[in-house]
Amino acid sequence: MGWLVKIFLPLLGAALAFYFYSESESFNEEMLRGKRVIVTGASSGIGEQMAYHLARMEAHLLLTARTEAKLQKVVERCLELGAASARYISGSMDNRTLPQELVREAENSWGGLDMLILNHIGRSGFSYFSGDVERVRNLMEINFVSYVALATAALPMLKESEGSIVVVSSMAGRIGGPFTAPYSATKFALDGFFSSLRQEFIIDKINVSITVCILGYINTESAVRAVSPIITDTPAPKEECALEILRGGALRRREVHYPRRAVSSMLLLVRNLAPEFVESVIRNSYHVENVRR
Repeated sequence: MGWLVKIFLPLLGAALAFYFYSESESFNEEMLRGKRVIVTGASSGIGEQMAYHLARMEAHLLLTARTEAKLQKVVERCLELGAASARYISGSMDNRTLPQELVREAENSWGGLDMLILNHIGRSGFSYFSGDVERVRNLMEINFVSYVALATAALPMLKESEGSIVVVSSMAGRIGGPFTAPYSATKFALDGFFSSLRQEFIIDKINVSITVCILGYINTESAVRAVSPIITDTPAPKEECALEILRGGALRRREVHYPRRAVSSMLLLVRNLAPEFVESVIRNSYHVENVRR
């Protein structure tokens, strides 16, 4: 029986991967034209690129991030690219009033909301866990609790528009690796919460989609700075990653995996079948001597 499971599960994973990424799912930029969208973590990296893609699609944008000067430049560029409207609210997601402020701005400006893209993260890096529990609490507040707070605050408007929640997560939220314990914990929490919430929506017949995006190594400035001394790999382009996330949200997919060569259903299945092997491969791919304690 065991051998049958070992053969069947990988085949099932391949079939599911083909189903989820079949070309029969056609994405048309018109799907997002005129949509009212909040993007968090929008001053740089993947969030900035999502804002530019949405601007070209003539969406209405409300952007947020910590750095006001960067947000101003992104908003200006979005308007140049053709955004139907673009505005920003700067602030840190450990400020518990910020989610309500963002949702009020969307309601006052647009009278509703079509898509909430949760993309922000707290400052993190690769290091041995130092025992700093307060740091774990702070990172959980930014990377997880604020996601829940924003989704909760936005839900009445999303129910009305039958809109979408897009959660940007990481492979670190599916497979725990060394040197990212607090960060990985927050991403596992996102997966657990939003996967559970999706099922409650289905039970209650709430037509709000939840797309969880499982990302690998992307060439954002912060990721390259943190990862390049430790992992020998080529990061995937943030521009394409941003477009894949938007495509997944517009098509109301359950999940987006990017880049597919590194983040796949097959890898997750192998992790379940042979966890020690996968963890050994991960450890051996790191330049441990470059990791700070």
